[in-house]
Order: sequence, then structure tokens, then C-alpha cells
Amino acid sequence: MARLENKVAVITGASKGIGAAIAKHFAAEGAKVVVNYASSKESADSVVKSITDNGGSAIAVKADISKEADVTRLFEETNEAYGTLDILVNNAVFQQFLPIDQVSVETFHKHFDVNVLGSILTIQSALKLFGDKGGNIINISSGSSKMPLPAASLYSSTKAALDAITIALSKELGTRNVRVNSIMPGATETEGAATAGVTAGSEYEKMFIAKTPLGRRGQPEDIAKAAVFLASDDAAWITGEQISVSGGMYGF
Repeated sequence: MARLENKVAVITGASKGIGAAIAKHFAAEGAKVVVNYASSKESADSVVKSITDNGGSAIAVKADISKEADVTRLFEETNEAYGTLDILVNNAVFQQFLPIDQVSVETFHKHFDVNVLGSILTIQSALKLFGDKGGNIINISSGSSKMPLPAASLYSSTKAALDAITIALSKELGTRNVRVNSIMPGATETEGAATAGVTAGSEYEKMFIAKTPLGRRGQPEDIAKAAVFLASDDAAWITGEQISVSGGMYGF
């Protein structure tokens, strides 16, 4: 039997990159998937079509997770479609590399509102749908939470905050049968990374590859496979962990 048979999963920021890969891998393992997106409707619909064309079940729901009303609607639509929730993957992210003298109040709030507040809001709503049966929360963090990068003080600090939330909630929610873990990807080839300046052949890419023992950038599928494991019963005794999926770049 598929490892996530009949599970219902909400994946934020799932129209592209790591989120899209997780959505597709979850569906391939039997999960019913809610593909959340903030603006890329065409991309989200493409992810849903890929899943349904392969016999899976998925819907796309637009919601800006930094806004409480949008988060409430996201989970209301999840409940209307599937009647329950088993897994939440906090993948939505805002990432911008900025030297400290270019950091503004606006960019500070954008990073923390999406990456930290948004995760808290989705967790609060997910817990209501988990109910007494419990559930599973996977936060997509970053290796930069442990090894912050130059010009990424905001991004790195939001991911460190997300890791702290992971550990605290694993202790707080264990008695409610809720597992909480985070995945720390290394340099992964996504649209978001390209927007931040990590493009093929760039100095950033060369730096990341040089620091990665396995000698390449990660692919979204590399992260998705780890997420499937954490979401499955294979990881039933794992909570409060920060798992590095980085080709050895963030080995400690």
C-alpha cells in the first residue's frame, strides 16, 4: 500500500519548486493534496492537473498565508473538499538576498510575515482540522538557519525562528499525537533560488557546489522524498528534528 494512502495534506507555496515536487510525491503515495498558491494560478493548476492525470486527487487554493483571513479560507476549503486534515507542509517562503544597509522595514516584515507568522497561522488552523486523531507538521526550513549566508540576514533569521518553532511545538503538541519536524534543504535548484540570484553558472552556484560534498545542487525531488518519509508512518517515532537534506553541505 502507498505510504500516504487516504491522507489529506495541505502544502503551502506548492505551485512551483520544492512545494510542487512535494505535492506530486505525496499524491503518488496516495495522499489527497491541497496545492496552496499566492499568485501563480496557472502553475498551481498545472500541478493539480499533473496529479489528477496520474489518478490522484488534488485541488488548488489561492491564499496569502501572511493574512489570517486567507489562511482561514484555505483550511475551510480543505475541509469542504476532504473533510479532514492529516499533514501540513509549511513550504511557502519569501527570500531576498540583501546586504544589511539595504534592509528596509518593508522587507523585514515581508520575510517574517510570510516565513514565520504565516507558518504559525497555518499551524493554528491545521490543529483544528487534525482534531483528536493528531497529525503531522513538516516545516521547510533551510541549512542557512544554522549557517547563515552573507546578504541573507533576514532570510536566515526567519528560518532559525522556524526551527525554534519546530522544536517548541514538538514538545507542546506531542501529547496531542502531533509530530513536528523541519527539513533543512541545501542549495536547491528552484525558481525562487534563481530569483534570489542563484542561477546556473553564477558565482553563488559555484560557491554552493564547492561546499557540497556530493558536488551538485539539490533538486526539488530530493527534498520531496525526505518529506514523504517524515509524513509517513515510517517516521512515527520522529519529532522535533531538523533534518539536513543538503548533499552534505550542512553536515554538523
